[in-house]
Amino acid sequence: MRVVRVFYDEDVRYGLADEGSVTLISDEPFAAWEPEGVVPLGHAQLLPPTIPTKIVCVGVNYREHAREMGHTLPDEPIIFLKPPTAVVGPHGQIRVPDGLEAVDYEAELAAVIGRRTHRVSPLEARRSILGFTCANDVTSRDLQRKDGQWARAKGFDTFCPLGPWIETDVDPLDLLVESYVNGELRQQSRTSDMLFDVYALVSFISHVMTLLPGDIVLTGTPSGVGPMRRGDTVEVRIEGVGSLINHVV
Repeated sequence: MRVVRVFYDEDVRYGLADEGSVTLISDEPFAAWEPEGVVPLGHAQLLPPTIPTKIVCVGVNYREHAREMGHTLPDEPIIFLKPPTAVVGPHGQIRVPDGLEAVDYEAELAAVIGRRTHRVSPLEARRSILGFTCANDVTSRDLQRKDGQWARAKGFDTFCPLGPWIETDVDPLDLLVESYVNGELRQQSRTSDMLFDVYALVSFISHVMTLLPGDIVLTGTPSGVGPMRRGDTVEVRIEGVGSLINHVV
């Protein structure tokens, strides 16, 4: 299924999307729901597919990206947080604050948590994930270097584009992940290059903090990160999941 969150008829609703329509549902996809009518997909505005209580991110999780950045391979996942206010949806604007120059794109596979998840094994983590979406872990590289930690560099409003939907029927262990800037390919790798796979990450994080329905786990970015500039169009494509397009202003 493709789970969408849409603005339709002056209301925010969840639904299930196919190529041309959305079946509206009676509740959030994390709860019991019933179908409540079908509307044309073109008549509904796609919103961020979830509003998480937290976005848990993983750094240095692709082997080639670690080499690109001059990092040694970590013994366990490196995690940090983005605030929910960083979320913006498909075709939303990435707003670069005045004074920031080196702002990078980072294409990432995002796991969407479907149930309360606390201290689970990697096997149990499979049942905790509702599905997957595309993400861009937008980063001020200058502030990252200056601060020595990542909260400010990655926490600005609009620095976490998500979308276009949550794909529930995909195997995350070997997917093609790509990014494009103004149509030019910048990143290309497979999730099989991850040091820690999606299920291991969710398990590890759940032993640190409880994950709630709708929370997001960003799983790291491949090599090829680089700058975005005002006026650019940035696209994240993930095999079997979809395409997330945003504009930099």
